[in-house]
Amino acid sequence: MTKKPLQTKEQIKEQVLEAMNFRHATKVYDDTRTIAEEDFQYIVEAGRLSPSSLGSEPWKFIVIQDPTLRKKMMDVCPGAIEKLKTASHFVVIASRKNVRYGSEYLRNHMKKVQFYPEDMLDTITEQYKYFQKGSNILESDRSLNDWSAKQTYIALGNMITAAAMIGIYSSPMEGFRPKELDSILDAEGLLENGSYASSVLVAFGYRKEDPKRGKTRRSIKDVVTWV
Repeated sequence: MTKKPLQTKEQIKEQVLEAMNFRHATKVYDDTRTIAEEDFQYIVEAGRLSPSSLGSEPWKFIVIQDPTLRKKMMDVCPGAIEKLKTASHFVVIASRKNVRYGSEYLRNHMKKVQFYPEDMLDTITEQYKYFQKGSNILESDRSLNDWSAKQTYIALGNMITAAAMIGIYSSPMEGFRPKELDSILDAEGLLENGSYASSVLVAFGYRKEDPKRGKTRRSIKDVVTWV
């Protein structure tokens, strides 16, 4: 017997668009309110389930709740100071640095996460090599790391949308000095001996004040081109 959906397609579309209109980049959070554990687990699960190129999942979500570590980060994250002070939860999304075809990480990922049989690994590795070379991903360490970092933004988008769906605000940020932040996090043992690099920051919580104006966006005709 087919299970009847709890919501119609139209209801789901309305709910998603309401959440997108609800979401604002919050400047200052209400530091007296904390996101419930089960709600935050839902947010990071939305990130974990996100798609990535080759299914490689080249990310790590580092949830910074320790006040001492947050204070250290303020010196190298000038764009995140108020969020580090007030947000209920603060996340550094880090990207895997070596996701080159044939790398130990990818081989282990294929075996232990994607469950490919041993006799298929060499064939799949050759396919990854063809893809990465053909897409100019292997031009330099920078281009390889940039490809990995781009995947983290897919997870970021899903996390902030998932949060908005349940009335939680968020603030994605790039206002930090990467090398200095990585030095702080690596000293805490959070980047697996330099295997990861900070890609993007995001704060979650409940806003202290309502936005001063509604959401502003370009019109759909200025954004979408049909050919």
